[in-house]
Amino acid sequence: MRIEKLVGLMKERGFDGALISPGTNLYYLTGLHIHEAGERLTLLVINADGDYRLLAPSLYQNVVTNFPATFWRDGENPYDKLAWILAELELSSGKLLVEDTMRADWLINVLRVGNRGFEFYPLSSAIRELRMRKDPHEIDMMKHAAKVVDRVFEELLGWNLLGMRERELALQMELRIRELSDGISFEPIVASGENAANPHHAPGDRRIREGDMVILDYGAKWHGYCSDMTRTIAVGKPGEKLVEIYNVVKEAQENAYRAVRTGVKAKDIDGAARETIAKAGYGEYFTHRTGHGLGLDVHEEPFIGPDGEVILENGMTFTIEPGIYVPGLGGVRIEDDVEVVNGKGKRLTRADRELVIL
Repeated sequence: MRIEKLVGLMKERGFDGALISPGTNLYYLTGLHIHEAGERLTLLVINADGDYRLLAPSLYQNVVTNFPATFWRDGENPYDKLAWILAELELSSGKLLVEDTMRADWLINVLRVGNRGFEFYPLSSAIRELRMRKDPHEIDMMKHAAKVVDRVFEELLGWNLLGMRERELALQMELRIRELSDGISFEPIVASGENAANPHHAPGDRRIREGDMVILDYGAKWHGYCSDMTRTIAVGKPGEKLVEIYNVVKEAQENAYRAVRTGVKAKDIDGAARETIAKAGYGEYFTHRTGHGLGLDVHEEPFIGPDGEVILENGMTFTIEPGIYVPGLGGVRIEDDVEVVNGKGKRLTRADRELVIL
């Protein structure tokens, strides 16, 4: 069980316990679907002996079965019940791992429970060691999510994009993703023409015009696991400068992909892409890291950037997504999801990377 693996890490590093609020870490450790509890206190409490208990609002009583849990009702003080759980698990002081995204008001009240002498540390410092390496089941879920975005790309090439508003295309893409999967892993990015010079452009009312390069960045979820793919297409014949930029980005992405090997540092993958773009004279227009880890979260470890010290291992999954963004002209990004397997990289997303002109 994954909780046991976390407990092993806690013991190795001298942590006395962990407090984990709803989110992907809770799902990863327990398989429980409690992703959003709102303002109602929900915590998984674990001690270094491997004992654990979930504190949850009673509205989850029919969801949490065959799992040690204590429930509280509206009108009760959940922190009284948390104090009881901490006493049961013999957690009175020491070093606690705390979910990085825990609500501040929860943490403040936890600090007040019994005026305990706890030292708090981010949960990510330990659990990332487990989540960075995917098991075969996790890879299968990610492969399915990748097939969905590949299919959506193939289908949208048959849509009449000329004259369509960015936000209309984004909505159509989202609806199709939801039809084929469990949902989107993030809100789709559609950036056309000069808007494509903004890497994280929010789709707006600009209509797609003849000669536009259009960045399409979107992802799907399958059983909690994410895909994240970007393709840049042309609607009508693009200018020569944009075609040149496209070819540079495509070469940079390929060079970074070929650099993926076990034993290589994440920053070396970033360096392969960055060097290619710099040699072509566009270094100043590559304004973000080359990629990020991918799994239950669309952004997680390992991060593929200039400061990425993580050494790649089999089972790691991440994106490779170099881009060039020229203000007033436009931009290009090409992104694939990659797993490290048998000592080298393998693309999970397979959509065509050649420039498509519609």
